[in-house]
Amino acid sequence: MMPGQIMKIGNSAAQFLLGGLAALRSFGNGEKDGPAVAEVSRQNTDLREAMKQWREVFEHNPVMYFMVDAAGTVLNVNTFGAEQLGYTTDELIGQSVLNVFFAEDHDFVRQCVALCLTTVGQSHTWEIRKFRKDGSVLWVRENAKAMLRGDGTPILLVACENITQRRETEDALRQSEAYLAQAQELSHTGSFGLNFATGEAVWSRETFRIFQCDPARKPTLRFVFQRIHPEDRDTVRSTLERAYRLAEDFDHQYRLLMPDGSVKYLHSVARAVRHPSGRIEFVGAVTDVTVAKEAEQRLRRSEAYLSEAQRLSHTSSWSWDVRRQEFAYRSAELYRLFGFEPDQIDVPAKAFQQRILPDDFQRIVEMEREAVRQKQPFQIDFRIARPDGSIRRVHTEGHPVIGHDGEVMEIIGTHVDVTEQFAAKDALHKAFDELKASEQRFRDYAETASDWFWETGPDHRITRISEHADTSTAPPTGLIGLTRWDIPPDAELEPEKWEQHRAALDARVPFRDLIYRSRDRNGSPIYVRTSGKPFHDAQGNFLGYRGVSSDITAAIRVEQAEEALRKAQGELAHVTRVTTLGELTTSIAHEITQPLAAVISNADACIAWLDREPADLKAARRSAEWIVEDANRATEVIRRIRALAKKTEIEVVPLDINQVVREAVALVRRELATHAVSVRMELASDLPRICGDRIQLQQVLINLVMNGIEAMQGNVDRARELAIRSCRADDDDRLLLTVTDRGVGLAKDVKERIFTPFFTTKSSGLGMGLSICRSIIEAHAGRLSAFQNEGRGATFQIALPLPLPHKDMS
Repeated sequence: MMPGQIMKIGNSAAQFLLGGLAALRSFGNGEKDGPAVAEVSRQNTDLREAMKQWREVFEHNPVMYFMVDAAGTVLNVNTFGAEQLGYTTDELIGQSVLNVFFAEDHDFVRQCVALCLTTVGQSHTWEIRKFRKDGSVLWVRENAKAMLRGDGTPILLVACENITQRRETEDALRQSEAYLAQAQELSHTGSFGLNFATGEAVWSRETFRIFQCDPARKPTLRFVFQRIHPEDRDTVRSTLERAYRLAEDFDHQYRLLMPDGSVKYLHSVARAVRHPSGRIEFVGAVTDVTVAKEAEQRLRRSEAYLSEAQRLSHTSSWSWDVRRQEFAYRSAELYRLFGFEPDQIDVPAKAFQQRILPDDFQRIVEMEREAVRQKQPFQIDFRIARPDGSIRRVHTEGHPVIGHDGEVMEIIGTHVDVTEQFAAKDALHKAFDELKASEQRFRDYAETASDWFWETGPDHRITRISEHADTSTAPPTGLIGLTRWDIPPDAELEPEKWEQHRAALDARVPFRDLIYRSRDRNGSPIYVRTSGKPFHDAQGNFLGYRGVSSDITAAIRVEQAEEALRKAQGELAHVTRVTTLGELTTSIAHEITQPLAAVISNADACIAWLDREPADLKAARRSAEWIVEDANRATEVIRRIRALAKKTEIEVVPLDINQVVREAVALVRRELATHAVSVRMELASDLPRICGDRIQLQQVLINLVMNGIEAMQGNVDRARELAIRSCRADDDDRLLLTVTDRGVGLAKDVKERIFTPFFTTKSSGLGMGLSICRSIIEAHAGRLSAFQNEGRGATFQIALPLPLPHKDMS
């Protein structure tokens, strides 16, 4: 009992002390005369004997007795009481009783004394500490009661019971309970007792805290199930029912769903206790393992993330016990890297080592020894031969862990599968080499090509131009920084062309075959053809143009020469026609003379018919009509001659090739008759029209017919026959026109050169007739060929393209 706690107890000791004191007082004041003296003497003797006996009791009773006055001075104390405090009675009597109390308890002592003094005759009890002479603590339970002395002054009689051992036990128990409560709070473990049959429970303070329940609330099994997570209730109920039915311990985990919606994880263990009555109760502990569970989940999740990260990055981790020369840790990815299954956790270190190529493994061993000796991190690359025959390249880094003895105890490291990186690196090197070779090849092309390559910036000024080994074909110097229209000398002569070109550049569209005049490195005029296209960066920003330029001076010169040649050929063809016309003069004269003679004859006949009596008008009319027909025929002959002699440009119109043949033959009929040459025409009747110039095609036919007449001049043993045929070619897209003679034919050397300009077999020929004929036919997109006949003579074939069926001939 703590100071201040007072209760009543028995008063036998106090009565004894007061009785003794009263007897002493009576003894001190007794009468001493008469028989009464004897009686008094006997009584005194008895009293003294009683006093002696009570004193013995007082002295030897194992109870501490104190007699204290109202001021707190010790009036008397038994020997046992003094010895309990380590004093003699003389050392305590006359001293303040407060001297044996702790200073902090003095007020309580004074209160207790005051209480007793104000309630004289009533017993009071309290428990309080005292300290012995040697300073040790003595717990006592004091029974005190105030009495009045004979002189009316109050005294306080105190009987003390030594309760030090009980208090120490109680303190130890309280401390143990406090320790247990602290331990439960610190370990988040509460205790409980459960009567499953009644559902009643007893909880520790920590259990109340775990369940977030008011300690004033009486815990029940029903309340527990209200807090258990709904998904776990059936399992918990099944566990408890089984444990109760079999009277066995249980150990399970479940969740609580707290009022705020949070979840707690609990681990509960209990022992089944069977009472003599047969009643079964469970006594156990419940631990809040939420933190551990969440940590476990985080750890499991972290391990899963780490494992996934290692798998994705092809990175594995390991720890090597240097002293035991074996792995202390290997991640799952390490097993995969070496070709083992991750669940083969009993794979010895030697199995891993055997999959490292021998040369590489020896380097690793030496590197590890050096790292241990130097106590420094290291990194090394090596190769692994896996069971499927594949070779993996690995980059590893190790970090030594120093132990308490200052020596390396472990090496922690990582393996990174860099096979793909090595392959990519090799591919990159190869691509880089190929790119360099390609660049050099392109540079060689550019330097040796007649063209040159250029590049301009966004402002269209030249920023780059290819170099040329051949200075004769090199571009003009000093072009860097100039725009294209700053270079050519014809910019002022053809402003419209350059305005259109600049508009195309501003629109950033490709351009092709821009031809302009410029000057080469020597200042000579040249013609340049250039093409280019815009280029952009990855974001689509316009960066300029890239393109190629060519010196086409030679081609321009050739084209100009060809144009001049074409003009010369035209002039020569005209001359040829005129010459041919001269040669045909006799025939033409005959052609004209004949209709004119017929006109005259018919006119005479007409007059004669009119002079008759009566005039034969009908006959005269017929003669007049003949006159008109003959005049028209003469006019047509003259028109043809004029057309043949006229110098006109080519006029392409739809033509009936058979009609062209007939007209040409009509023109040379006189020559044919003169040289006794017969003409056999085999003209197909269903030929489509072709597109061509009538006069030029007639010129070709006349030329071929005249050549055939000349080729057959020496024929004396065979007929002079000329065959002209027209038909469609087998491919059905060309029209074939052949002129076949029975002359001397074509020798091999003649056949090869017969169309060459100025080549002739005639002593007076110019050698331009067939050359001009071929040019005319090629101008009609056709072809003129010469063949040696199987027998005698030669055949000239004209192949002209037929118009497409859908083409409008108009």
